[in-house]
Amino acid sequence: MTPFAYERATDASSAVARVAAHPNAVFLGGGTNLVDHMKLGIAHPQLLVDVTRLPFSKIESLPDGGIRVGAGVRNSDLAADRTVRERYPVLSQALLGGASGQLRNLATTAGNLLQRTRCAYFQDVTVPCNKRTPGSGCSAIDGHNRDHAILGASDQCVAVHPSDMAVALAALDATVVVLGRQGERRISAVDFHRLPGDAAQRDSMLEHGELIVAVELPALPVAAHSVYYKVRDRASYAFALVSVAAALEVRSGRVHDVRIAFGGVAHKPWRARRAEAALRGAPATEEVYGRAADAELADAKVLKHNAFKIPLARNTLRMVLRQLAQGGR
Repeated sequence: MTPFAYERATDASSAVARVAAHPNAVFLGGGTNLVDHMKLGIAHPQLLVDVTRLPFSKIESLPDGGIRVGAGVRNSDLAADRTVRERYPVLSQALLGGASGQLRNLATTAGNLLQRTRCAYFQDVTVPCNKRTPGSGCSAIDGHNRDHAILGASDQCVAVHPSDMAVALAALDATVVVLGRQGERRISAVDFHRLPGDAAQRDSMLEHGELIVAVELPALPVAAHSVYYKVRDRASYAFALVSVAAALEVRSGRVHDVRIAFGGVAHKPWRARRAEAALRGAPATEEVYGRAADAELADAKVLKHNAFKIPLARNTLRMVLRQLAQGGR
């Protein structure tokens, strides 16, 4: 057994100070990902600071009509919240599409954002992985890479981000609120996760010691007409091969507003800006949906085993847009 110290935080500021002062300390929330990594020998924290008792377990209305979701809100509670189901159905559906009911009862909003890749090479400590051991190489590039990235990858890493919730948050223009030694700062959900570049070991823009305290969703009328669609190898408890979070508003046969993000295709939730630009103001037709998908996937680069992801992503986006335009979810 690998020894570690455990402390329970009494307030957010002291928790931040404690972790920031210790180079090998981490926050402990639901622990559904961290504890697995400790068992696998991927993570070796010397100190766990438990933040589950901090007052971040509420879903609150904001003055501008949006909502603030505390970092400690459980995935099951967030998915079941009436306001979320009515005004942000894409988020509720994304949460219900991930993991089992038991895990959703334990997993937190912050922890979901901080999930690490399920790349088999990352989870196998006997093989090289730049994300786990920087500079050791990426075994997936020439290995079994069926589940891996087609957008935004580098020669350092081709892994994909596993979270369903984070894809919905990227599509919804959410904001992640974090607390650090210098106080509070706000990070767009689109920018919160990062592409691998030459530092594949870094998943997000968080600095050591920064604690997620909330996620804020803006008042976004188009979000009420949104959907999350996930393509996977089996009907439940599987990570996405490709997923689409989309919100669409059509007026007089033309796209008035649209938000799109892909999951399962990149190191981070992939906001489809090119597709959105191709759709806004254009006729809501199959031809336009196809052109929008092609614009977003134009720079896709495939590996030996994952070329199927390009047509899969294209067809999934077209189907989702068609269903939304017809009034379906």
